[in-house]
Amino acid sequence: MRALDADAVRAWAAACVHSLSALRSDIDGINVYPVADSDTGSNLLHTLSAAQAELAAAERVSGAGEALGLLARGAVAAARGNSGVIISQVLRGLAESAGEATGLDGPALASALKRADGLATDAVARPVAGTMLSVLHAVATAVGEGTPAEVATEAAKAAADALEETPHQLAALAVAGVVDAGGRGLVAVLDALAGVVTGEREPEHALAVSPPGPPAPRAWEVMYLLSGAEDAALPALRRALSALGDSVTVAGDGAGNHAVHVHCADIGAAIEAGLAHGRPHRVRVEPLMTPPPVETAAARGDRAVVAVVHGDGLAGLIGEEGVPVLAVAADAEPSAEELLGLVTETAASHVTVLPGGVDLTAAAERVAGHVMLEDRDVVVVPCASPVQVLAALAVHDADRRAGSDVVAMAEAAAATRRGDIVVASQDSITWVGRARAGDVVGFVDGEVVLIEPARDVERAATAVLERMLAVGGELVTVLTGAGAPDGIEDAIAAHLRAAHPEVELVCYSGGQTDALLLMGVE
Repeated sequence: MRALDADAVRAWAAACVHSLSALRSDIDGINVYPVADSDTGSNLLHTLSAAQAELAAAERVSGAGEALGLLARGAVAAARGNSGVIISQVLRGLAESAGEATGLDGPALASALKRADGLATDAVARPVAGTMLSVLHAVATAVGEGTPAEVATEAAKAAADALEETPHQLAALAVAGVVDAGGRGLVAVLDALAGVVTGEREPEHALAVSPPGPPAPRAWEVMYLLSGAEDAALPALRRALSALGDSVTVAGDGAGNHAVHVHCADIGAAIEAGLAHGRPHRVRVEPLMTPPPVETAAARGDRAVVAVVHGDGLAGLIGEEGVPVLAVAADAEPSAEELLGLVTETAASHVTVLPGGVDLTAAAERVAGHVMLEDRDVVVVPCASPVQVLAALAVHDADRRAGSDVVAMAEAAAATRRGDIVVASQDSITWVGRARAGDVVGFVDGEVVLIEPARDVERAATAVLERMLAVGGELVTVLTGAGAPDGIEDAIAAHLRAAHPEVELVCYSGGQTDALLLMGVE
């Protein structure tokens, strides 16, 4: 086949429905994330069946672009579940990239798959590694130049390879011993495409994995179509839905309609969020399911420690310790869905959260009692600085009882005195005098203790450390920020060797933008 034309699109749609009909029960059986409601295969089949019906109802179709547009329109209108919404955006991305083309050659098909990846990812409030989106992104990254057969074959192979990696990316899948259900469905869709384009039997790359045990009821899946919503209002709608629950998607059809999806406990609030921006219709509400507790080793599956900090640098530092971590912009708070995802992706029944700041602690405590986490024991260890997070992690012991481990981490965090060196952004009056914009300000445990002229970071840092060490200490931890002067670690080390040779010093590059130095004394 030199190009994917309208007839080929029709054949592909039929092949997708046929393949998903055969695989529906298998895909339903391995559906464990974000909740084990055993309907991913059914949702994909329903969505693509509606897409095929929309195309079949058209009397005349001029080319591949128009055919893909009809598939997308039918899929968006009938999308069920998270997977259904995502596959509708895959079809929409293919259609938008194809435009009015009568046929798609190899490079055009590759471009369309890349556009599908971007559009599907944009529709999801919080993309998660190890899901259908990861499989799709692997496809978009892999495809390149070649014939339609070569592109389609490479896409199917890349999807199958990425699917095998999903248990290594998402703890819930690893614990259950399955691959991602949505990703499995996407492999089937791309296998069908490869079969149509090459004219050969579908490759059937991925095999279903034995499903986990029977699920139990929990929460609600709310879906509806939203008409009349302005594109500029969609971020606000996603934020409102994210505050109610998780698995939020708001996906458009390019013609003013949007498919809305959320897992939450408050059905009315989810619909009211849509009413604030447009007209919800075709409302569907279904009970969600969640898996029973999984028997795992105490050191891994049943317990987990996670962290949330400001900045990618700090997140990378903590992530190197094998701790799941959420990075938040310096002046931002994490959304409820981001925190819910951080906790639920561990698949653990007991989760300890280490937030690296006062504002992050407050956000974590608000989410800890969320109804979507009622089947988990979530404990927040208050931390006012990332240095306290590091102190807590240093004493974490997965072999201890959960309660004893939490107490040990909380005591370590509370016993760590913290010092910050920042640059004043504006003139202000403090307890120790006037600070002018550009001055270096030193804090101990949140209180201003000194003000030094601009650029005198070394003097401020050593003075703050002296105040903290006056009451004792054995270990100093320093996190250097993005604006810290070169050689500041050596200057601090030299001062401690001379004044406190008994004290150990550890320095890390934190990369934070809100402080030149973050220091802790234990």
